[in-house]
Amino acid sequence: MRIDIITVLPELMTSPFEASIMKRAIEKKLVEVHFHNLRDYTELSYNQVDDYQFGGGAGMVLMIEPIDKCISKLKSERTYDEVIYMTPDGETLNQRMANGISLKENIIILCGHYKGVDQRVRDTLITREISIGDYVLSGGELGAAVLCDTIIRLIPGVLNNETSALTDSFQDNLLAPPVYTRPSDYKGLKVPEILLSGNFPKIEKWREDEALKRTERLRPDLLE
Repeated sequence: MRIDIITVLPELMTSPFEASIMKRAIEKKLVEVHFHNLRDYTELSYNQVDDYQFGGGAGMVLMIEPIDKCISKLKSERTYDEVIYMTPDGETLNQRMANGISLKENIIILCGHYKGVDQRVRDTLITREISIGDYVLSGGELGAAVLCDTIIRLIPGVLNNETSALTDSFQDNLLAPPVYTRPSDYKGLKVPEILLSGNFPKIEKWREDEALKRTERLRPDLLE
């Protein structure tokens, strides 16, 4: 998979990809991540990429021209499956969506900033709009990092144990069951005996029951 991220703050994007799972995925060449500074695609003075809103109002707006130039250049080099815009009013990211995007070959992620982007960008250049929650960040960079993490960890070969991702919360519309590790008894706090029994069919049944109980208690909306 190749991911191209367009941003006015590329320096804000690098650190999440320099550690842990995403770093290993890049080192294994299972994914390529490239950052593109939107200011490299403007001919205006001071590398300007934003301007005031027509009709007045607070907040600056990212202009269509540099965004179009950047996306057009990338598209001239390869075919993209999705051009995603990170925005608070987009479709809320969930596990099913991450599963689908992880199967794509090439995607572009455009990070919004300031008041957002010229609507013509959204009307003509974007194929999908995604939000990571019902709140507003200073820009789309952190949202883009979250999206990348959710999809990169699903790429075969990224996780040491590929079945791990399949048992995460939300994969089957259930929250994950409780998990335990050594010691089995800590200050009188004991691990459920079933998990120490070695009876794997019963353990799986216990996990299914616990996942259902946890979902009913914490996220009953997932069961509707």
